[in-house]
Amino acid sequence: MASTGLETLSRMVNNYALAYRQALKNGDYDKAYDSISKAIKLLDDMIRLYPDIPLARVYREMRARFQRAREELEKRMLTAQVTQGGDEVYRVELRKQPPIKPSLDSVEESDELPDFVEVGAPANITFDDIAGLEEAKEAILESIVYPIKEPDLFPLGWPRGILLYGPPGTGKTMLAAAVANMVDGLFLYVDAAGIMSKWLGEGEKNVKKLFSYARKKAKEGTPVIIFIDEIDALLGVHDSEVGGEVRVRNQFLKEMDGLQDKGSKIHVYVIGATNKPWKLDEPFIRRFQKRIYVPLPNYEARLQLLKMLTSKIQLASDVDLEGLARRLEGYSASDIKDIVTDAHLRTVREYFKTGRGPRPVSMRDFEEVLKRRRPSVDKKMLKIYEQWAREHGAL
Repeated sequence: MASTGLETLSRMVNNYALAYRQALKNGDYDKAYDSISKAIKLLDDMIRLYPDIPLARVYREMRARFQRAREELEKRMLTAQVTQGGDEVYRVELRKQPPIKPSLDSVEESDELPDFVEVGAPANITFDDIAGLEEAKEAILESIVYPIKEPDLFPLGWPRGILLYGPPGTGKTMLAAAVANMVDGLFLYVDAAGIMSKWLGEGEKNVKKLFSYARKKAKEGTPVIIFIDEIDALLGVHDSEVGGEVRVRNQFLKEMDGLQDKGSKIHVYVIGATNKPWKLDEPFIRRFQKRIYVPLPNYEARLQLLKMLTSKIQLASDVDLEGLARRLEGYSASDIKDIVTDAHLRTVREYFKTGRGPRPVSMRDFEEVLKRRRPSVDKKMLKIYEQWAREHGAL
């Protein structure tokens, strides 16, 4: 029952938003203002009545965007009134002015990306900058790098969908960024929630626009990596869904199927990352032919990571990196980076307080940090990841 009410409100907001956009095109700013105000009022009701649904964040972002659009419209209307004076002239002159570019842009196909997509991977990241994860690296090389370099060696096609799953802070985003740099490709970073946040009811057009842009660039000769972080927010199973979510999921499924054409040499890849793979819907799990577990670092990876991180700072002679790597079992790569950073910060803090130094980082600094820092990943959760990997993994 709740989902039916929410879907009705969503449809009404969408109708008011469409009316707002059409009124802007027609120069009827009074109607545009009325429509956007009604949409904001409905969004306020949705946020108040359904604070815990998966789309709550989307509605809040949308409400803020609509508010900015209304404020922009108010400024234009006020300027026109002061400049022209008189209601009749005001209406005529508004029609002569260039139309306001709506904050709620159309998402029809074009050569431009939706504004929720960030372009570009972190510069110079390669696999050498990522400690361990050899199985994951090899699987990505076979799925993306080799087919791009020698596509004729893959007459049966190659995977276009790759799922990276595992605990937070293990390097999933870095893996995707590194492969984009390795093939000199275009890296498109997508926030899953952002796909539906720009324009209620048109999330599927956002998906279509994203893939249309990627295919165009790939046909021009540039490999494209579409990286979708927290993909479970987009393709997960939820207790209640509204029509907009279902349409987005169906459109994404259609686009993923379109990439799997074995006769096509197009190099567009979707890399999804998630900390909650068990929330993904089964049809989407199958679309990711490679499903790669990105685990916590083992001893060798922890030692390699410590050496990489501490190479940038001065260490005292008593620092035992091998012993420290053994003690850091259960910590993620992100945890380890934070530990090294905190240990170094102790010496910086002393320098500013005493004016002496800065001194090298000692083993005692690491000991003090470890007294306060515990692993960010629960051991029980690790068992769940390992179970899911046994049931769904596909290297």
